[in-house]
Amino acid sequence: MPRKPEEVWITIDGQPLKVPPGSTILEAAKLAGVHIPTICYHPNLTANAVCRVCVVEQRGSRTLVPACVTAVRPNAVILTNSRRVRNARRTILEMLAASVDLSDAPEIQAMMEEVGADPRRFGDDAQRRTFDSVKVDNPFYVRDYDKCVLCWRCVQVCAEDVQYTFALGFNGRGFHSEIATFFDQPMPDTTCVFCGNCVGVCPSGALKDKRQYLLEVDE
Repeated sequence: MPRKPEEVWITIDGQPLKVPPGSTILEAAKLAGVHIPTICYHPNLTANAVCRVCVVEQRGSRTLVPACVTAVRPNAVILTNSRRVRNARRTILEMLAASVDLSDAPEIQAMMEEVGADPRRFGDDAQRRTFDSVKVDNPFYVRDYDKCVLCWRCVQVCAEDVQYTFALGFNGRGFHSEIATFFDQPMPDTTCVFCGNCVGVCPSGALKDKRQYLLEVDE
């Protein structure tokens, strides 16, 4: 009978902890009761380390590492709330707030308040991601890409992680990247089956139930 791999000793914020081998730093932190903020991470989807809000300091690493995809190392010493980590998170969130409408993202707003992020830091001249209009092209949900934080959750849940529908993907590069359908077709003309999973995992209000959207517009 094969031997069970031995657990790994690490230290998180001064707390010694034994965790299963192969655990990510984020999983280890949860075992220790330590909160690490995340945006792109979702427990039912493949971790992709896109947003970098979950970065932590690991002794021996030259750069901060994303906790959602970095596996623990034996005897690792990890700091999840050091000054360097807080500064990095603050800058990431300020850049996000300067370019995207976060008015429907209360969890992200709470993160900003926690780290003292100032959404006005980059001034009124900061370039914002804006689109011509809200896409209302089906009876079930709307797409307001002014509020999209490019976390990839909707693309992942629509693809191999859950639905295998592949109705959503990416267009553009760099600052001009966007979530879109193939050739930007209306949603009813795609492979979408209107399961609603994409709306359920969206953290920013970019995807929203159509009835809810219409009620908000009428207010």
